[in-house]
Amino acid sequence: MLTVDTAGIIEQANEAARLLLAGAAAGMPLARVAPAWLSRAHLEVCAGRRVGQRASGPVGGPVFEAHPVHAGRDRVTWWLVDVDDHQRVVEELRAEREWTAFMVEASVELLSSLNLERCLEATARLAARRLADAALVVMPLDPRRYAIVSCDPRGEVSREHASVDPRTLPGLVEALQGFPPAPTRWVEPAEAPGWVLRDLGGEVGGEVGGEVGSVAVTALPGHGLATGALVLLRRTPRAGFSDAEKVFAPLFTAWAGAAISVARLYTEQAAIAETLMAELLPPTAPPLEGVELAARYRPAGDSERVGGDFYDVHPVGGSGRESLVVLGDVSGKGLEAAVLTGRIRNILRALVPLADDHHRVLELLNGALLANGDPTSFVTLVLASIERRAHQVVVRLTSAGHPPPLILRNDGRVEPVHAVGTLIGLMEHITSVTESVLLEPGETCLLYSDGIVEARGGPLGDEFFGEERLCEQLRQCAGMPPEALADRVQMLACQWVGAGEHDDMAVVAITAPREPSHRAPP
Repeated sequence: MLTVDTAGIIEQANEAARLLLAGAAAGMPLARVAPAWLSRAHLEVCAGRRVGQRASGPVGGPVFEAHPVHAGRDRVTWWLVDVDDHQRVVEELRAEREWTAFMVEASVELLSSLNLERCLEATARLAARRLADAALVVMPLDPRRYAIVSCDPRGEVSREHASVDPRTLPGLVEALQGFPPAPTRWVEPAEAPGWVLRDLGGEVGGEVGGEVGSVAVTALPGHGLATGALVLLRRTPRAGFSDAEKVFAPLFTAWAGAAISVARLYTEQAAIAETLMAELLPPTAPPLEGVELAARYRPAGDSERVGGDFYDVHPVGGSGRESLVVLGDVSGKGLEAAVLTGRIRNILRALVPLADDHHRVLELLNGALLANGDPTSFVTLVLASIERRAHQVVVRLTSAGHPPPLILRNDGRVEPVHAVGTLIGLMEHITSVTESVLLEPGETCLLYSDGIVEARGGPLGDEFFGEERLCEQLRQCAGMPPEALADRVQMLACQWVGAGEHDDMAVVAITAPREPSHRAPP
């Protein structure tokens, strides 16, 4: 504390002022012992040009703020406060807030997506913006190939899959080993191979500061897996992290590694699921010699692709004279039903050589399901063996607890086929009845699952679509091509349900081709 009169003479100085300003004592001119900025501020206060405004400046090394207080008409008391520590704390707080905001942004961007490419790009982009001037993410794909995602100083991201030798960059092999993560290794730019500096070196070197000054290699630790490594390129030759970087860089690499690890695991599992799903999806109906065929399938859930209904078409069955079409409905819904569907389809595929004897096929399938020991695993089926004879088509039909096939004649008549039988997978002994029908050119045999006739909807939303309503609609579809007929049946059931819940729906239309003279012109 200093009290100074309007003439600039010190009247009083406490002990702290005397220690700070050598020679500061009563009777000494302020200009002789104080820095110029304080003397100038005193003159301005006395002249009325600085009213209550503080002044600041260095005293020796530290920076002080001087706060004026009028102690009368002819004197001013100055309180000097060391603000060096305060400014340092403010700067540290500002830097920490910036890092915290960066980590929040990084966590949102990295942890909100299961897309592997997006995670790799975000890691490279965020690292280049905050930890370095440019960055690369290196992720192993197999022992020889690596995914390399790089971000240059302009924020532009590039991706490639390349065959590189990780031993050419010191520290990279250790960083790729996985858990526990290896510490960050700083590498001289001369030790970095061309594939590291190829895209980024020129851009970094083109900025003020010359060539790449330092390179760091750090691990991206995953869940016990070799997730990848992060390579940082800086213009400055200083190797090492600042105090703040030492705190936040490991957090960033841990989050990035976890995000990449989860995204990669999800991608791999999705690929496996897609491969397995391909075996469960209903097949595209192949062309059959001497017959026209169309099939449609809709699972119960809008987000599902497979379910408990299925159909299969085998161009050659039994002795080879007939084609075999199978339509079935297994117990349950969703993925569990789809798994049972896949098992039954595989068994039936193995039994195709026995397709001349429908009852034998059903017996063997029944035995296989009973041997599984699951009382909830059962299925209803209809088997249709198809043979072209001159201009007609003979269809042998066997139903095992399934809704009866319908024959649509050219005159609009709809005839149910009474090929009854017990469902498969519940009882040790089964019964079945096989009936043969003759299709004239243009006539259709319609196979369908109970999801069609048991579609619940209508005006009140609680009425089955029913076989009677289905037959009534089919009478208006005489002569319709099988593709149009299958679409029509499925559309009617879906319209009846509306937005309500429904079971899986499967439809197969088998049509005897019309004579060439009766074909519509192209």
